[in-house]
Amino acid sequence: MNDNTQVYSAPYAATPATAQRNRVLRNTYWLLALSMLPTVLGAWLGLSTGLARAMSPGISMVVFLAGAFGLMFAIEKTKDSAAGVPVLLGFTFFMGLMLSRMLGVVLGMQNGASLVMTAFAGTGAVFLGMAMLSSVIKRDLSAMGKWLFIGAILLLVAGVANFFIQSGALMITLAVLAIGIFSAFILHDLKRVKDGHETNYITATLGVYLSLYNVFQSLLMLLGLGGSREE
Repeated sequence: MNDNTQVYSAPYAATPATAQRNRVLRNTYWLLALSMLPTVLGAWLGLSTGLARAMSPGISMVVFLAGAFGLMFAIEKTKDSAAGVPVLLGFTFFMGLMLSRMLGVVLGMQNGASLVMTAFAGTGAVFLGMAMLSSVIKRDLSAMGKWLFIGAILLLVAGVANFFIQSGALMITLAVLAIGIFSAFILHDLKRVKDGHETNYITATLGVYLSLYNVFQSLLMLLGLGGSREE
């Protein structure tokens, strides 16, 4: 009887942990979808007022880095409180506002609207692909996180350096690398939630949102460069 009890109790013991993982994943998807609303609102406001474009490139970069890192720090500090979600949504509004500068440039092209839609569709395809892979892959991918983080830091440093160098070839290279690195980040972050390594849905949403933002921005940059050359 004792042996039978041990055999049949194991599946039931794992049920609460599975339910917790599913709840975190579900909340992450819902909050990620919700975060798109302030992003679109921020981008629309930026395009309507020309606020982001009114700043010089140098000031814009400083405001972006200071605002983004400051708000990310605030999100981590409030992620376990009721203020966590509003702070995250405020962050996504800010990111949309800063994205309006690039959107304005691309939309000013003859086929600008179609380029933006193509970048949006491409980002959606990347997300769906990585979400499916995270469900199929059984291997623990936590170890790849540190390498992806190093890659992201190197991208940031190279991006800041290219602000002064103004190399078109380097810009294209960094955009391609960013798509690869942040696509892998989406897979890594979703897999961490599915495996139970990430239990805070606000942190999980922040990670996936940043990756999607960077994939979209990089696709938009590549498409915009291609569109400008065609003209």
